[in-house]
Amino acid sequence: MRAGALIRHATALAALSALGTGALAAQQDDADWKADCQQRDHFGDNREGYCEVRVSGFAAWGGRITVDPGRNNGVEFIGWDRDSVSVHARIQAGAGSADDARALAGRVQIVSAPSGILAQGPDNRRRESWSVNFVVYVPRRSDLAAHTENGPLGVTGVTGRMELQTVNGPLGLTDVGGDVRARAENGPLEVALGGHRWDGQGLDAETVNGPLALSIPSDYSARLETGTVNGPMSVDFPITMTVQGRLTRRLSTVLGSGGPTVRAVTTNGPVEISRR
Repeated sequence: MRAGALIRHATALAALSALGTGALAAQQDDADWKADCQQRDHFGDNREGYCEVRVSGFAAWGGRITVDPGRNNGVEFIGWDRDSVSVHARIQAGAGSADDARALAGRVQIVSAPSGILAQGPDNRRRESWSVNFVVYVPRRSDLAAHTENGPLGVTGVTGRMELQTVNGPLGLTDVGGDVRARAENGPLEVALGGHRWDGQGLDAETVNGPLALSIPSDYSARLETGTVNGPMSVDFPITMTVQGRLTRRLSTVLGSGGPTVRAVTTNGPVEISRR
């Protein structure tokens, strides 16, 4: 290898190292999403689709990170070991031609700032429509707020004060902590607890119309409140519990040595509780 090539090779390796594993994983996830997006027929009706990823961000500032994706869009927060916020806006647009779809995506505006993260664009029409799914990498200790309508909402690996709400879409919480309030109106709720006990004040998670799936580590300690009003309940491990009403309704129990309250319930839907 020539000297110039060696220098370029070393520079590239240094750049990759500087990005860190979290940034590299984010880039790969974006590449995989775009490749899959371009291969699928998302829109039908003889429309052409266009897929694009825009990455922006800002330094962590200690305040609450708020995302307003607009209608028909989704949000996923992922905790990482960096003191910055990285916003990955995954944009899909559909129109009568590939050029029109690309032009429509270009009219979608992404605002990425400490004051708020949001998507803005033209009104969707019968033959032209767009959507954005935000993947937001945040410090593992972060306060979060997000509301989605007709789109998914999820948090992985973050501890902090959280206000999360989705109207029509799934809600997922994995390895979270802090003071968390999460609501889904029409959609499934999935909670996967991590560690040995809840880190923070507690969890209050609920779906009105949708199933609840709750997974708990085998050595977890907490005060658990869960159940359903209308629907069956399945628990795949033995627990001692105080039942309110019938077994298929609501239950409360102390897991291990107890701890903060972990509440995850549904009104109309089945409940499945399993070991993680």
